[in-house]
Amino acid sequence: MDTFDDLRPYYDGEINAAMHRIADSEHLPRLVSYVYPERDPDDVRQQLRSYVCIEDFQLQVMRAVNEQVITKSISSFLFEGFDRLDRNRRYLFVSNHRDIVLDAMLLQYALFLSGHPTSEISFGDNLMSSQIVIDIGKSNKMFKVIRSRSAKEFYANSLRLSQYIRHTITEKRESVWIAQRNGRTKDGCDATEQGIVKLFCMSSSQEPISALAALNIVPVAISYQWESCDILKTKELCSLQRNGTYVKKPGEDINSILTGIMQPKGAVTIVAGEPLTAEMLAPLAGQPGTRVNKAVATLIDAQIHRNYRLTCNNYIACDMLSGRTDFADHYTPEEKARFESHFRHALAANTDGHDTFAEIFLGIYANPVRSKAAQE
Repeated sequence: MDTFDDLRPYYDGEINAAMHRIADSEHLPRLVSYVYPERDPDDVRQQLRSYVCIEDFQLQVMRAVNEQVITKSISSFLFEGFDRLDRNRRYLFVSNHRDIVLDAMLLQYALFLSGHPTSEISFGDNLMSSQIVIDIGKSNKMFKVIRSRSAKEFYANSLRLSQYIRHTITEKRESVWIAQRNGRTKDGCDATEQGIVKLFCMSSSQEPISALAALNIVPVAISYQWESCDILKTKELCSLQRNGTYVKKPGEDINSILTGIMQPKGAVTIVAGEPLTAEMLAPLAGQPGTRVNKAVATLIDAQIHRNYRLTCNNYIACDMLSGRTDFADHYTPEEKARFESHFRHALAANTDGHDTFAEIFLGIYANPVRSKAAQE
């Protein structure tokens, strides 16, 4: 039997050893100061060393992490649609991707508060850069997505990932979270890659409709009032526009993770959509695989755009781009002044003088309005 040891999270029997490594890490005092600001690091070390299963770690540590993130950086946290899901079924949650860790992390908290089991979480191997990151991730049900460097590796790794996802949902009886695309949405246009849908089918000998229906795909929309890493994303898009490429600097992913966690996010909403059932997919039966992939990606996108919760910032950005006041009834003068102040701060960060920086930055916030309008 394939144990998927190269991909899977830790088993319960591996948790205590991981907890000892985390407790002994030089990084622990910094983590304790954020997660348990009133506690002594030595007390937390002793507590960590007592954990013997994933549930211990998730309930005692990751729940506290989420609560601190919400308390310190989120003005309101809402979740919808989870009450319509069957707690006895396992799902493949496919969400838009705005923040490296918070999208999945906050989803787990919403599942927990809704009475659902937490899901396993896909996590790029490029982010597993140190032992403490590996131990925290794999103790929190994260499984590794191997980034491929050649066409041959890409196919082999995609097939193995597909097999693991199907095995996890249908045999391990665990739900799975995966982003709708490879990498975060940088421009505010949430779009499911057709290759993701193709990947879901690779592990099944059944025709695509049955292969997809067995995974119980649930589109999930997550929206942030203040876009995660908006200035960093704008700089990256400017570089791509100017140079045709963008090369990440050492430590950039970790910087983005910390920025996303620490920066204010305002109102955050997660909406679980309707599962893609066999009946919903039936009209695609008999069509070529490429058409099925495109059609299913469109179905996922439609739910994500429809369930995305627009905020005042999205409407303000639209009006700033157009120079009109078409959406003025969606925000107050105070909200506009606050966004304009943040916009000026962003412009001050444009040290390379890129002349479309403002347009790109505002587009990150405005594009969800356009995507949602296209579904109406």
